[in-house]
Amino acid sequence: MSLVDLHCHILPGVDDGAKDLPMALNMARAAVGQGISHILLTPHHMDGEYTNHKIDVLRKTSSFQKALNESGIPLTVFPGQEVHLTGDLITALNDDDILFMDEGGKYLLLELPHSGIPEYTEDMIFELQTRGITPVIAHPERNHGFQEDPDRLYDFVTRGCLTQLTCSSYLGVFGDNVEKLTTKIIRSGMGFAFSSDAHNFKGRRFLMRDAFNKLEQRAGKDVAARFNNDARAILNGDEIVRPEFVKISALKKKRRFWLF
Repeated sequence: MSLVDLHCHILPGVDDGAKDLPMALNMARAAVGQGISHILLTPHHMDGEYTNHKIDVLRKTSSFQKALNESGIPLTVFPGQEVHLTGDLITALNDDDILFMDEGGKYLLLELPHSGIPEYTEDMIFELQTRGITPVIAHPERNHGFQEDPDRLYDFVTRGCLTQLTCSSYLGVFGDNVEKLTTKIIRSGMGFAFSSDAHNFKGRRFLMRDAFNKLEQRAGKDVAARFNNDARAILNGDEIVRPEFVKISALKKKRRFWLF
């Protein structure tokens, strides 16, 4: 199956991902080699270090797609942002400076600070949802708040949030603890889509096919297919059919999950 990548820092020269166009094109070739056919370009936005305004990302995405076509690389890219949780988010929304994961403005890739979960997170999520926006929490498995208390993720998913798990997390690139938490999120039913979060050719690289192979072996073909179908649905702005999910602390009490 062709894979959809919803989180990737391949757009050249805009953040800590691809430094220039030659690097971006080589990363694109690596992505295709991993079975990826569509990528949502998600440069960092409002994270305190990088600001990538909507109008600039739109222009640069168009230019990058042209370069891909001219290089004969069979990859389709879409404009997006990895939007950092900040008190300025609502202002940016009002100023039309936010790109969504879909053209209809339904799904927003939301990055929480790695250090934890700010006190105002729930209020911000509620505000987004009153606007018809579904937050997709980027790499929750790498957030210290969820690592310290994994059941907090249950609260957010119960509120209607989705999650985007990083392939390299599932494969142990960020260490055993992150790999274990990623596995538990999948087992609990709170994982919705894999993405590469690729930045370079070293640790932060495209490992989509590898992660899907592991997912299929551990959780079965149906779960692997759902992850990719969910990614495609998010990109298209379609509704997600949510599976049954439980708190991570309840996993050991449910025998049916032991097979994972």
